[in-house]
Amino acid sequence: MHEEPVAVAATRAEVARLHGELVRYGLVVWTGGNVSGRVPGTDWFLIKPSGVSYDDLAADDLILCTLDGAVVPGSLGSHRAPSSDTAAHAYVYRELPEVGGVVHTHSTYAVAWAARGEEIPCVLTGMADEFGGPIPVGPFAVIGDDSIGRGIVETLRGHRSRAVLMRNHGPFTIGVDAQDAVKAAVMCEDAARTVHVAREAGPLIPIPQGTIDALYARYQNVYGQSTDARR
Repeated sequence: MHEEPVAVAATRAEVARLHGELVRYGLVVWTGGNVSGRVPGTDWFLIKPSGVSYDDLAADDLILCTLDGAVVPGSLGSHRAPSSDTAAHAYVYRELPEVGGVVHTHSTYAVAWAARGEEIPCVLTGMADEFGGPIPVGPFAVIGDDSIGRGIVETLRGHRSRAVLMRNHGPFTIGVDAQDAVKAAVMCEDAARTVHVAREAGPLIPIPQGTIDALYARYQNVYGQSTDARR
């Protein structure tokens, strides 16, 4: 086994750390869910191995894959089976070169919206900021090939949202890097929970589209520090 490039090692450390954020924010159960990250300057990405506990997950356990979803021979972790969602992640990276991170969770409220096949309406300024509108629903697809990836790309290509609720399954999020995708997963669940609670209490009050547009533009281009505006 040869020594891996610095970019791979750095991405390993970051993606391993971010799996802990899924646990910290209560977005996963047991070994379900995953974070992947594209290795900058390469045609590789790193993803969690299948069925490994979050408590036991180390950077060296992550599996290096090509954009076809094949395990890179001789790399760290290559003796393990990659996540069952690997084909979906690979398809997203192939089709959306601007994406540097993909996340899948089983967060309770987002999954509940997905089980109804219902998009989350944009009735919160925070949703307008982060997603630029509603969080859409993607088609039903079964794990095993790139069908889920196709549904993610079909739904999110050209859409402001970085989150999609795959029907009867759950949320997938994308980002410019893995941390950005994890942030989108956290915010997706927050929106799903808050809008659900609000709707249980009474009718939702829509935000005019022009206001949504203005809020999104401000948050994406002005809010925060100039070096890292969206975090």
